[in-house]
Amino acid sequence: MALLHVIVVGAGAPLLVGSLRTLKARLTGRRGAPVWQPYLDLRKLFGKTPVVSVTTSWVFRATPYVLAATTVVAALAAPVLSSRPPLGFAGIILVMYLFLLGTFFLALAGLDAGSAFGGMGSSRAVAVAALAEPTVILAVFALSLQASTTNLGGVVERLAGDPQLALNPAHLLAFAAFFIVMLAEAGRLPVDNPATHLELTMIHEAMVLEYSGRYLALVEWTSAMKLLLFLTLLANLFFPWGVPHVRTPVAILLGTAALVGKLAVLTTALAVLETSIAKLRLFRVPELLAGSFALALLSVTAVFLLR
Repeated sequence: MALLHVIVVGAGAPLLVGSLRTLKARLTGRRGAPVWQPYLDLRKLFGKTPVVSVTTSWVFRATPYVLAATTVVAALAAPVLSSRPPLGFAGIILVMYLFLLGTFFLALAGLDAGSAFGGMGSSRAVAVAALAEPTVILAVFALSLQASTTNLGGVVERLAGDPQLALNPAHLLAFAAFFIVMLAEAGRLPVDNPATHLELTMIHEAMVLEYSGRYLALVEWTSAMKLLLFLTLLANLFFPWGVPHVRTPVAILLGTAALVGKLAVLTTALAVLETSIAKLRLFRVPELLAGSFALALLSVTAVFLLR
């Protein structure tokens, strides 16, 4: 089951990014690259020898592997294919800790190269993470209060057993807060633009500007897996229908089909959003994240008021 989780997340992440890029291209009247283009890019990058600056230390070389390891462990702790993942005893705090650990090492790697862009991107990424992480914890805490458990699998099973909870105002507020934070954590518009290298706007791209070859392939791959995991958490925590509680082959197959359908809806919504809005100016990003924190706080308050 653990191997299946890793295969689905690792193999599905490039397909998700390729589908998102194709949808955005079609919505803007362009043909765009095929959906399997990220696989071709990864194969090309893995075949190239990385070029490493002489000013870097072991942190720069170790960061891609740390990112890959933390993302894989987070995939094992998240309810991806079933409500009882291999590391189901872990809660959202462990998942977000792993993501934050990867962000911390990536920020160190951006500083380690000694370039102005890397330091700028690292400072921005750490500021965004400091504002986004509490919102995620608070939004999931609102779900935990409704489900009376902090276990992610238990939250999924409780909400799936009582569909009326999905119409609860606290549930909707938590979803809105989590969706905004997902945009920030995954580096999507309006917080960051993954399709540009303009130094005045880029955050994630500034930190990975010095990477090349297999190092860049690992960084881009883990970034795609992080986006997939955040969308999966959105799909299975807030719309838990179709998530199997048992690990039989038929149940896992049906759960995978349900997950693909929910991810298709969320990816389409994300593509429409990114083609409809412009990137926020950098000093407005804290205001957006503060608004998401307020929504998460309101969701927790609504749980107590509507009991």
